Amino acid sequence: MAVAPLDRKLLAILAADIVGFSAAMEADEPGTIARVMAVHTELLDRLIDQYRGRIVKLMGDGTLVTFDSVVDAVACGAKIQTALAERNAGSPQRDRVMLRIGVNVGDVALIEGDVYGDAVNIAARLEQLCDPGAVVISGAAFDHLQGKLDYPIDFVGERQLKNIVRPVRVYRVRLDGKRLAARVPFKRVALIGVILGLASGVVWWMGQPEAMNAKPSIAVVPFSADKGDQATSRIAGGLTDDIITDLSRMSEVDVIARHSTDPYQNKMDALRVGRDLGVGYILHGSIQREGLRIRVNAQLVDAENGVNLWSQRWDRPAEDLFAIQSEIAEHVFSQFEMITGPIKSPRLELARRKSPRSLSAYELTLLGVEKQLSPTRESVSESVAILKKATEVDPEYARAWVGLSWAHSLTADYGAAWAPAHQAAIDAAERAVALDPNDADARGALGEMLARQGKFDRAKAELETALRLNPGSFSVLTYYLSWASAFGEPARGADLADRAVKLNPNYQPWASGGLRYAYFMAGRYDDALKVMERQKPENYSKYAWAERAGSLAMLGRKTEADAAVKEALQRFPDLSIEAIANDPAFNAAEHQRHIETMRLAGFPPCASGEVLAGRTKPLRLPECVAKTSP
Repeated sequence: MAVAPLDRKLLAILAADIVGFSAAMEADEPGTIARVMAVHTELLDRLIDQYRGRIVKLMGDGTLVTFDSVVDAVACGAKIQTALAERNAGSPQRDRVMLRIGVNVGDVALIEGDVYGDAVNIAARLEQLCDPGAVVISGAAFDHLQGKLDYPIDFVGERQLKNIVRPVRVYRVRLDGKRLAARVPFKRVALIGVILGLASGVVWWMGQPEAMNAKPSIAVVPFSADKGDQATSRIAGGLTDDIITDLSRMSEVDVIARHSTDPYQNKMDALRVGRDLGVGYILHGSIQREGLRIRVNAQLVDAENGVNLWSQRWDRPAEDLFAIQSEIAEHVFSQFEMITGPIKSPRLELARRKSPRSLSAYELTLLGVEKQLSPTRESVSESVAILKKATEVDPEYARAWVGLSWAHSLTADYGAAWAPAHQAAIDAAERAVALDPNDADARGALGEMLARQGKFDRAKAELETALRLNPGSFSVLTYYLSWASAFGEPARGADLADRAVKLNPNYQPWASGGLRYAYFMAGRYDDALKVMERQKPENYSKYAWAERAGSLAMLGRKTEADAAVKEALQRFPDLSIEAIANDPAFNAAEHQRHIETMRLAGFPPCASGEVLAGRTKPLRLPECVAKTSP
């Protein structure tokens, strides 16, 4: 059957939403309704009419308005926000009404006085991204505005909006009317690029706007009691408080106080909570008691799009409640860790967009650490430069010194002299520990650097302290398990590897090296091979090839072991059993494990004279000694 053509029109869409409406309604429904109506009567209706807008619908806390001109739409939104700010300035806190406003322009379908289409949806999604009291607009609206509006407009970046396939350019209207500073002359920009190690051809402009929400924030909505009895409700409240306390120790994340999240208990809407409280992530859950057992569910949700990032269920004896509380905090912490957590990418994107003048030590540290994740000679050099800059911006920021310690240690892998590079790494780590003795990552970095110098007693003490400070940190677990066999604790290393993988099953490829070694030294060859799947063969070190082939051989997979030996020798022609067995970083037990597995795999036994040169008492295999005897 033929369908009549829709009545279409190119319109500007303004979507406005009241901040904290649900919580305000719960606290004072009559008063909230009266205040919202007063704002409409005294301000919104008048300004919308002044700028020739038409109210399409009112939705309690939201308003949808259409304009024939996008200039009128944005100017109206800006005027509303400035007028509201003036009105609120003279009102008590409880009487203030704040809005978020998003503006888009596009082709819409007109049906019985309502409007439909992507243009409307994008305006609504933009409003959800907006800070309270601000106006954000789409790239389409920005393109129509060129030179026609007195307010400066800042580019925020591209965003993937919910249910919108293509990414949308997002801009923020600068309501204070202050224009951006002039661009820096090219020579200065180029110099900054060199200093910051970002000489990739991307020019960073001075005076760029502050990035939105560069540091992640989380709200813990009070856990609900499934059966609603008072005793379980008290337990749920205590669990919530303890989780907030545990998470508050994370320097990487801002944690919203409990009193701000109480109104949302049993009314969980992640998008609403995120907008009202201005946070990026929501933790919520429930608790239920059945006799002497307790069931706890917890979920971490992205407040921008409602996506569930992590969830888990516990069914334990009631006395395990405190252990469950700690595990929840540890799992959440693992999502935000600077190096390993999957939630770091948005922060890095925000940091990249900021200008050198406005970059803080925190964001410089993010950028510097990122350069270490896929290291090359150039990226490691850039990392050192960026992190040195971070320590100059804030000499008291321990995490910047931690990152610098790792950067210095990496330079030794890419041509720098080993001794001075590792001494610089130890110096930076010691500075980090002096600044913040309770920072687990600082202790972990120092322990790692000491272990690399063979100072195992001191290294073990620092790594034990790191584990005590944060037993749920994937990074700290990885530091320790990498050296557990050197401390004579191979079984513990494998146990820590199990814990690390459980906390962060989506760990990055770089971490597989330590995990592989821990499993290999514990004789868990299947697990060693499994974690190696996270890396590409071209990223395997000579030790990885030796341990891969040896693990395959120990599992009786001879054909695969033969292939691994062949490829290893193609990549590392000097690789032999004696070459690995004479590595000074290994203890006697580690040497013996490599000799046993490599021999079974079929590696060449004897090292060349060049490989053994400089060894005072090289370990020689019997067949190699016989071969060189007169």
